[in-house]
Amino acid sequence: MAQVDWYVEGVAFGSCNCDYGCPCQFESRPTKGHCRGFEVIRIDKGHFGPVQLGGLCAALLYAWPGPIYEGNGEMQAIIDERANPEQRRALETVLSGGETDEGSTHWWVFRAMSSTVHPPIFKPIEFDVTIEARTARVVIPGILESTGRPIRSPATGAEHRVRIDLPDGIEFKIAEIGSATTKTLASIVLDLKDTYGQFNVLRHSGHGIVR
Repeated sequence: MAQVDWYVEGVAFGSCNCDYGCPCQFESRPTKGHCRGFEVIRIDKGHFGPVQLGGLCAALLYAWPGPIYEGNGEMQAIIDERANPEQRRALETVLSGGETDEGSTHWWVFRAMSSTVHPPIFKPIEFDVTIEARTARVVIPGILESTGRPIRSPATGAEHRVRIDLPDGIEFKIAEIGSATTKTLASIVLDLKDTYGQFNVLRHSGHGIVR
């Protein structure tokens, strides 16, 4: 059960190796049978107890040999190097599901389903995103580069807009879906081109999504 009062609100962009629909969002097995991906968030406002978190960025890399619920995965947090020691500890705790009610956030689930947790990395994080336009750019020097764009019709080239609505979800309520291309040089290797991209507002506390 959550003990420390914390809250994080911001914009997030993520991608995995699934096709655009990401079967995991529909309680089905991942497109290729396994799961690899990342998420990055810009915290517009937030706190962990008295520690203020607004203005910082953080990212999470993850991988599982099968669907997430079968476990035996690995994960690694990347935390904004501008964070002071207290902020670093706070973000590492939140991203690893600490001080969180059981099963109430996707971060809690990711940690519970990971048998390997790599040490956090502290790096500058460049992150630009526009949710409604389905565009994003992420650069973490020496670690990760990713871009997001709208899905385009193969017949006409026109932008195709799709959203996923999860009224009772633990990650987001509504996400815009696009296309993402990602490459990493970290412990968890990603080399993805035109796979599932997710753009959403994120509002989490130790008790789950704040609606």
